[in-house]
Amino acid sequence: MNDIRVKAGSAIYEIIRDGGFSFDQVTTYVAPAVGPRWLIATGFDLTLMKEGILGAQSPVLLTGSSAGALRFAAWIQPEYEKSYRALMESYISMTFDRRDDPDSIQDAVFKVINSYIENDALPFALKNKKYRIAVTAARAKHLAASETTWLQSLGLGLAFVCNAMDRTMLDRFFERVVFYNGPRPPLFCLNGAFSGKTVLLNEANFKYALLASSSVPLFMAGVWDVFGAPVGVYRDGGLVDYHLNQVYAAKENHITLLFHHQERLIPTWLDRKLKSRMPPDSGLSNLLLIYPNEDFIAKLPDGKVPDREDFVSYMEDPKARIRNWRMAVEAAAPLGDQFMELVSSGRIRHAVEKLDNESRA
Repeated sequence: MNDIRVKAGSAIYEIIRDGGFSFDQVTTYVAPAVGPRWLIATGFDLTLMKEGILGAQSPVLLTGSSAGALRFAAWIQPEYEKSYRALMESYISMTFDRRDDPDSIQDAVFKVINSYIENDALPFALKNKKYRIAVTAARAKHLAASETTWLQSLGLGLAFVCNAMDRTMLDRFFERVVFYNGPRPPLFCLNGAFSGKTVLLNEANFKYALLASSSVPLFMAGVWDVFGAPVGVYRDGGLVDYHLNQVYAAKENHITLLFHHQERLIPTWLDRKLKSRMPPDSGLSNLLLIYPNEDFIAKLPDGKVPDREDFVSYMEDPKARIRNWRMAVEAAAPLGDQFMELVSSGRIRHAVEKLDNESRA
């Protein structure tokens, strides 16, 4: 019995049902900004990396914010599997106590980044032939840029209210900045639906772009003046692109791949409590969504996917949290093989379900 569900948008559903799925059609792999929930994707990622099936014909875009960006930074390293496993280990092993403040938490995340990305490897990583990477961060404006807690909280509160009234008003508080490698900006940054700026990744700004994209508001200090980017303070990319909030497919048969911890897709971090807020329809039609089913989740420690609240719940017993997270990673290890079996056997054409807004609300 499979532990995963597979859903496809309208443009690719019939293609898959007719047995036409090919990994060569995957032009973009998206990693959402989900904090420790990314650990459920580790088995899926490692399988795809080891199989080497993405980017066989032409480079695939790996795009994400926050934890998603951390994941994909490992994919482009020369020793990608070693790098990815080092990320897993250092991320799981992070511990915090009540004395930690935004600066010390930022230091801890930067240590994670340094633990799996070697400076000497960056020139090779940025010239990766199979993968292009796009890291999204949010340049904060006005009160949201303040490092004074109550002022930043006020800024986030105003951003939530304005975003609830009109999603375009979020631009008054945060500017999307996409850091990329390759000869030109990613195609999704060049279409009419994109709002923001693009910045070329290099050896000087690579790690700071990752740190900026991972800087959870209030909990972590922002990152100031990333080299080559507009001047300002940068925060978590999930503020502007949380799960899925862009149109990635350039052609009707192009596939955007997303492994997620749940079915619901949320455009921005501030949309979490807005149940009616959905990603743009144009971004869903080419989406292939894979996520673990309810029975799988129920068998995990505490009956849930690891999340940021675990740092607080297990603050007095970090060894228990670390043990639980390792158990979750172990449970998730076969999920990639299960998907590969669906594809190789052709059973994906019968397993795939149609993705629609109503089923994700």
